[in-house]
Amino acid sequence: MSAAAPDRGPLYELGRFLEIQNIGLNLPFALAFLVLASGGLPSLWVVLLVVVAFVAARNAGHSFNRWADRDLDAANPRTRSRAIPAGRRSPRSALLIAALSGAILLGAAYLLNPLAFVLAPVALALVFGYTYTKRFTALTTPFLGLVEAVTPAAVFIAVLGRLPWVVLLAVGGLLAWGTAFETVHSLGDVESDRALHLRSLPVRLGVPASVRLVPVLHAVALGLLATFGIALELRVPYFLGLAGMALLAALSDHELARAPTSPRGPFQRHFIMAGLYLAGVVVALFLPLGPQVPGL
Repeated sequence: MSAAAPDRGPLYELGRFLEIQNIGLNLPFALAFLVLASGGLPSLWVVLLVVVAFVAARNAGHSFNRWADRDLDAANPRTRSRAIPAGRRSPRSALLIAALSGAILLGAAYLLNPLAFVLAPVALALVFGYTYTKRFTALTTPFLGLVEAVTPAAVFIAVLGRLPWVVLLAVGGLLAWGTAFETVHSLGDVESDRALHLRSLPVRLGVPASVRLVPVLHAVALGLLATFGIALELRVPYFLGLAGMALLAALSDHELARAPTSPRGPFQRHFIMAGLYLAGVVVALFLPLGPQVPGL
């Protein structure tokens, strides 16, 4: 007789539902732009509010997605063990978490500055809206990239109360980077998406063309982030971080070409690549005699 699965408690189940372990995919980028927008070490209050807003926005979108996709998740072999289709959490509780997280985001934005507060509903509209895009457009993958690309703009607005034009380079970089990541992620679901009549770039373009697109998107992203660093006159460690990202991206792209519908390795390397970006920014800014970020 097999032993019953241990009861790990409500906090553990909540963490599983929100997939807290995946927060490292994007939080390092948010922290990197926070340091850049501050021109060095930000105040603890700003760090707290930005991190709370970032996590709240993520949790709001994630919970809403789980609620809206509960029937689709139940029909997909990869996702049918998720909390709602498996009966471990009710749809109503997912909506409650989404609403509470959205309220927390609005509260944090209000405490940051007026522009952040005014634009916070736009961020919520994006994180809620992406759930439905796969039902009617193959551009759902770039739309998810756009959700991730909001990060540098949101952080600079949170810190400065305005958006310097140069930050649009970083927005473009993360748009390409996020689209590449979401394309990799959706390759694992291409067959189930077709069966469920859902749309994505791999479904629209086919697997081989999507695999070829990913390194192009990586190159565009790294080029824009490098241009961003040049515009800010950042020091060499920033570009060494980008070089490390490029090497890992090339390794992941090669692995993806060999096993495009089993992208576990390329998915996991995005954690490391985000960390490399943060490390490059921090070392570049805090080296002795390192410059403050000019022109912002």
